[in-house]
Parts: sequence; structure tokens; C-alpha cells
Amino acid sequence: MSETKPLAEVELRIPSRPEYVGVARLAILGVASRMRFSYDEVEDIRLAVGEACTRSIDRLNGAADGQTIHLRCLIDANRLTIEVRNALTEAPPREAPPDILNPEAELGGVLIRILMDEVHTEDRPEEGVHLMRMVKYVAR
Repeated sequence: MSETKPLAEVELRIPSRPEYVGVARLAILGVASRMRFSYDEVEDIRLAVGEACTRSIDRLNGAADGQTIHLRCLIDANRLTIEVRNALTEAPPREAPPDILNPEAELGGVLIRILMDEVHTEDRPEEGVHLMRMVKYVAR
């Protein structure tokens, strides 16, 4: 991500519950529609944000009471950066590493990577958060 200040920044916090994912999708629709993205690109961004929020909810493993998902959109002239943050929780150990061909394990993550130009995820234990950063560039 560039070190320059974005032209605009939009933030949204939603409860970590499935019925609020639609609110995040509508908010990102409003943000992305004001940029020079095509209709299809706006829909791709909206779908990716919905998947990222759903993954955040799933990651909380039922400990969603009182938890929130924080979305932060950084708007630049030629790109949109979206950060999705949720509380870092202890995930139950997996018997085997997730297989990219296992639709239940990783289909949402694969879809996000297909729809967006850049995707980066990281756990930040010092902040107690999991962060997914997605970037979509405006086509020239």
C-alpha cells in the first residue's frame, strides 16, 4: 500500500452476524460506484466484500456475540483498498491443511483472490485482530 494519504476514507462497523453482511455489501456498492469501475468490477468488489465478511463471521467460530467486523475503504484515484478486520480468536486445530479443491474449506478465499487484484491476510496478535486487505485497481 502506498505511503500517500488516500483521497477519501470510509469506515463501517457491523455486528459479526450473517444478517448484516448485506449492509457491508450495500456500503461497498456505494463506495465503488463513485469510482471509475465498470459495472462488473463493482459487482466483483461487492461479492468479494461479502465473502470476506462471511469468512470473518466463520472465523469467530460461534463467538460472535458482541463482536464486530470493521471495514475500512481507502479511496485513491486509481485503486480502492478495502480492509476487513475482526477479533483474533483461537481456531480449533485442523486435522489436515485446507485443500484448495475442498469447496467448504477454501472456496470463499479462492473467490476473493479471483475477484480482486491483490489480497493479503495476516493475524496481528499484538492488536488482537485478523486483517484481510483487498485491492482493486481502476482499469485504464
